[in-house]
Amino acid sequence: MAQNVFRSAISIFFEYDTPKIVHIKSKKVGVINRFLQLVIIGYIIGFAIIFKKGYQKFDTIQSAVTTKVKGVAFLNGSEVPNLEDSLWDVADYVVPPQENNAFFVITNLIVTPNQTQGICPEDKGVQGASCTSDATCAPMIGKSLPSGNGVLTGTCNTTTNTCDIRAWCPVENGDLKVPNPPVLLQSKDFTVFIKNNIEFPYYKIKRQNLPLHAGDPLYLRTCTYESTSRADCPIFKLSTIVEGSGNNYTDMAVEGGVMQIIIDWDCNLDKSLEDCVPEYTFRRLDSADFSLSQGFNFRYAKFYRDPDGREVRTLYKAFGIKYIVTVIGQAGKFNVVPLLLNIGSGLGLLAVATILCDLVVLYVLKAKDVYREKKYLNVVGDDAYKAMENE
Repeated sequence: MAQNVFRSAISIFFEYDTPKIVHIKSKKVGVINRFLQLVIIGYIIGFAIIFKKGYQKFDTIQSAVTTKVKGVAFLNGSEVPNLEDSLWDVADYVVPPQENNAFFVITNLIVTPNQTQGICPEDKGVQGASCTSDATCAPMIGKSLPSGNGVLTGTCNTTTNTCDIRAWCPVENGDLKVPNPPVLLQSKDFTVFIKNNIEFPYYKIKRQNLPLHAGDPLYLRTCTYESTSRADCPIFKLSTIVEGSGNNYTDMAVEGGVMQIIIDWDCNLDKSLEDCVPEYTFRRLDSADFSLSQGFNFRYAKFYRDPDGREVRTLYKAFGIKYIVTVIGQAGKFNVVPLLLNIGSGLGLLAVATILCDLVVLYVLKAKDVYREKKYLNVVGDDAYKAMENE
């Protein structure tokens, strides 16, 4: 038995298959064949070559982005807890001053003024800070609680029934609610100038997102981006960015969020280079539906010294919107090599029509046995290898 199997396997080496053309006259098969061929040809010409520009060689983009925010807001101390009347400009509400392809604008604040280093009770909202006697706090002396504001001293403050800590005192009140409406709602009218320089290194082409008439200094002083009338202006109101993503600026400014500004350069170099201009779209990256850790916030402080020479600080819990600038794009120009590659791969796809029609003819139609007999012909040559002993 094993010998016969071995001889059968060897016989395959001495066989040859040649294609045979069987001309079948059938309305059903003919319609299926032409339909599949038209679909494949339509895909090649319409999608792969025309829509996807398969006749062009593409170069990827290299980009640099700088931003500059402008705007001034006056905060009324009577409307903002723990804050005096003050004027806020870009040096106050843009923190940090510069980021790579991003910027952050403060929209809301919780302020803890006049903090000095000393010993004071931990905030009641900190888990593990509650106590009834020094015995409760003593085991944790020299340590800090996971969400605490300082280092535990090991004593219990009987007034607040929380452990005393060495920290910046008084500590931030965790029970304070986020102001609503937001403190810096005036920020909706602030503007940001986004300057974007790009290069397509293969084609040695450099562009920037400043419009042609930006050479007039008055234009950049007066223009503001509008998606319909001034889509080429690189100066954006912050409210336009947020509302362009389908969100409400006032709602988002309460606890902050993360916005993405997409600059899309899709350049057809077969046309005029002046048509190589960007398109701007906006979307929100975080979600207002998150139940935990909603929005975007962080803490920072401003330091000074009191008349006695002690270091004092004002702690700010800043809520705001982080804007991330993303540049995407490509440049394409006619090149015969990708065109031939797309045509060649498309012609290869035409074989799919033949394969599908063969399946219909050999396994679906009523006359499949007749077609199968006509398609396959077994010819035994005089020198054919005899796989079996009795052949």
